[in-house]
Amino acid sequence: MDEKLAVEALGALAQDTRLRVFRLLMEAGPEGLPAGEIARRLGTPGNTMSTHLAILTRAGLLHSKREGRVVAYAAAIPGVRNLIAFLVEQCCGGRPDDCASLLDAALPLGCCPSSAGAAGSAL
Repeated sequence: MDEKLAVEALGALAQDTRLRVFRLLMEAGPEGLPAGEIARRLGTPGNTMSTHLAILTRAGLLHSKREGRVVAYAAAIPGVRNLIAFLVEQCCGGRPDDCASLLDAALPLGCCPSSAGAAGSAL
């Protein structure tokens, strides 16, 4: 992950509603949730939620799948993992292998097998 994308992802998470959306979708797992359900659970108007979801998606932290008129969102596990890896890349004097346990503890590779594709892949 390059620095520009890392800043965009961190900026996307630096807002209370978007952080709550992100945490909700991490909890929901690879199936994700429909946009309307996310808005309902967080008590946010649909048009406002749409903006938040778009920002998180552009930042590589969410991906979506349209089924008819319903758009469902889920955490983009590869994008999340890449962000965490970027943050600890210079850990231990530039020896990231020494800090691999941080990444594995935060987001083990096998945690969400159906989300193992590219950060922008569909649900």
